[in-house]
Amino acid sequence: MIIVILLVVFILFGILIYNSLIGKKNQITNAFSAIDVMLKKRFDLIPNLVEVVKQYTNYEQSTLTKITELRAQASSGSLTDTEKASLDTQLSTAVKGLMVTVENYPDLKANTNFLNLQSTWTESEEQIAAARRTYNAAVTDYNNAIMMFPGNMFAGMLNYTKIDVLETPAEERKNISAKELFNN
Repeated sequence: MIIVILLVVFILFGILIYNSLIGKKNQITNAFSAIDVMLKKRFDLIPNLVEVVKQYTNYEQSTLTKITELRAQASSGSLTDTEKASLDTQLSTAVKGLMVTVENYPDLKANTNFLNLQSTWTESEEQIAAARRTYNAAVTDYNNAIMMFPGNMFAGMLNYTKIDVLETPAEERKNISAKELFNN
């Protein structure tokens, strides 16, 4: 009788851990989907931003072309999660460069359409940052569950492996020099 009770307790304990691991893995998928939705919103803003800037700039075509090409790649729909993250970084860098370039065009900086787009862009970036934090929290929770006892025993049987958190690229971690910004 004691053996049967211990076996039932062990099975119930196993079911709880299994369900917990599945739930944590699904949280990661859900968090990455939120990032995907925010990136789509950002990609949808790009054509409008490019068109407004084109009206005021003549010689910034290479920047606009690069942004348009990156958006086209992002819209292809055949990217892996890693490729999406890499493309996101490239696009962020390109648009930041565009925003710095805009400083040379006072009429553009005063344009209502541009100001609205810039505000929407900033809001979108903040939402993406929040979604990344949520994703990284879900990944950390999952990684802890599969690395700590007793979850590690079940994770090994289910072939669950560690997932990397999203990290800020090195070029975005550098200190910004105000002197360099204003000397360009």
